[in-house]
Amino acid sequence: MPEGHTLHRLAGELTAAFGGRQVRVGSPQGRFADSAALLDGGEVERAEAWGKHLFVAFPADRFVHVHLGLYGHFDVHAGVEDVPDPVGQVRLRLVTVAADAYADLRGATTCELVTREQRDTVVERSGPDPIRPDSSWEPAWERVRRSRAPIGGLLMDQSVIAGVGNVYRAELLFRHRMHPLRPGNTLRVGRFREMWEDLVVLMAEGVRTGRIDTVRPEHTPEAMGRPPRVDDHGGEVYVYRRTGQPCHVCGAGVRTEVLLGRNLFWCPRCQPRFRSRAVQ
Repeated sequence: MPEGHTLHRLAGELTAAFGGRQVRVGSPQGRFADSAALLDGGEVERAEAWGKHLFVAFPADRFVHVHLGLYGHFDVHAGVEDVPDPVGQVRLRLVTVAADAYADLRGATTCELVTREQRDTVVERSGPDPIRPDSSWEPAWERVRRSRAPIGGLLMDQSVIAGVGNVYRAELLFRHRMHPLRPGNTLRVGRFREMWEDLVVLMAEGVRTGRIDTVRPEHTPEAMGRPPRVDDHGGEVYVYRRTGQPCHVCGAGVRTEVLLGRNLFWCPRCQPRFRSRAVQ
């Protein structure tokens, strides 16, 4: 499932291609046809993301709400000379009236036309988004400090922090030498704030580059003399999907365990199990 930086990057691409421009809106697949007809010929105001939710704004406080889920793709094509016929199950198609840009949405979990009130309800159910400058770490901390649930689960809870997926979860915990099963209510506020501020930097960089890179300069392939990572997710990481491979820092084998249906990845030496008398 795409992580938050992907949605923010997509929102930027959609705004650049369609913002302030009149568009034809269609649903070749047919599932969004009634709503598409209401928007057809209108002007896209902007697109924005909150966590893993994408909103394409139209006049009169109307928004196309998209959640890509596990298999969704929203492909944006700008600066084209002509617009090809849709291929596959295209649920939503945006095309500029000038026919110099188009975007196709396929496989999304959610594609619905909503009001501003409905959009705001989705946002209110979500935790703060580290990529958004109007977000604060404090609401997330209030949820974490009251919970005995593992921090590895809390970080993936979209009502606690919006936009964090399995990669950022695993890498953030490694960077802060924290075991994923440590109870949330054992963290100190300063430690959590450091983690939040790290997320802000890491996820903003993800928006800029379109990939997740989490290793520090001294652990890059060039610095360590090791081959670059080969993975369909891209980016240089410490533990994510590196089960059994040596830790870049200490050499111990990376471990995996399932929590709430998702794989955890951590280094047993750099991220030792939490002991109650060692609260940090």
